[in-house]
Amino acid sequence: MSTQGGIQMFQPWLRPTRLVVLLLCLACSASWGTTHKSKKWEMLTGCRYVASPSNDGDSFRVRCGDKEFILRLYFVDAPETNLTYPERTNEQAEYFGARLDQTMKAGKEAADLVRETLETPFTVWTRRASAGGRSKERRYYALVQVNHAWLDEMLVSKGLARRKGVITNLPDGENWREHADRLDALVAEAKKQRLGACAGHRQRRNREE
Repeated sequence: MSTQGGIQMFQPWLRPTRLVVLLLCLACSASWGTTHKSKKWEMLTGCRYVASPSNDGDSFRVRCGDKEFILRLYFVDAPETNLTYPERTNEQAEYFGARLDQTMKAGKEAADLVRETLETPFTVWTRRASAGGRSKERRYYALVQVNHAWLDEMLVSKGLARRKGVITNLPDGENWREHADRLDALVAEAKKQRLGACAGHRQRRNREE
């Protein structure tokens, strides 16, 4: 903006530049998902898995001390176990290169892995950010740590989840992008090894060829 005779004049060449920067920022945000930064991490130790019909690979009920709630994992999306949301299940099947039945089978395997892994006490890290969801109960985004290992990494390394969803810098100081890159590498290796939901990838590709 410049001033001529007391009148403010806009410089046209500034507008496209600002527009490009804005569009790039929006594209980056859409690609990686929402980032949670404002709230401080809360560390909940000695947590227990609570069996529930609604539990799956990325969302499940836990009890920490005298508090019981539903958590939703940061960073990952596990396959659905049924066709309650057919568009979502179809989209997941397309991502993994699998049939619908293979995708839902992997969803059940993801839920089983979580239940078995969390048979012993574990640590929940949360910022109490609401994750919405189907239940009327509030869900919180969280990270789960089992013997110094992250549950989201366990899931993707076995082909039982993809890297998608809300992201955050980790409580140990790791940047969200570094963690996301590691998850992407684990997903790529799972596809290479045809693990979990990726097991039918080559079979489907061969049939299409």
